[in-house]
Amino acid sequence: MGGIPRGRITEIFGPEASGKTTLGQHIIAEAQKHGGTVAYIDVEHALDPAYAANCGVNVDDLLISQPDTGEQALEITEALV
Repeated sequence: MGGIPRGRITEIFGPEASGKTTLGQHIIAEAQKHGGTVAYIDVEHALDPAYAANCGVNVDDLLISQPDTGEQALEITEALV
């Protein structure tokens, strides 16, 4: 995929309503289309499966984690990378 490195942690940040979620969902959809496995670590517990599907994400094939703490999120990330 052009520009997003595989096997690395990629952080997308910016102000509220700047398109971070939409960009992320489209990146996930493209990775899945190319046969990639995607892990979504949802620290805000805000994943909307219907919106993700509307962006082209195959939610059934998405590895979703909703950790309760930042420490748990880091542990999950370390285990995956």
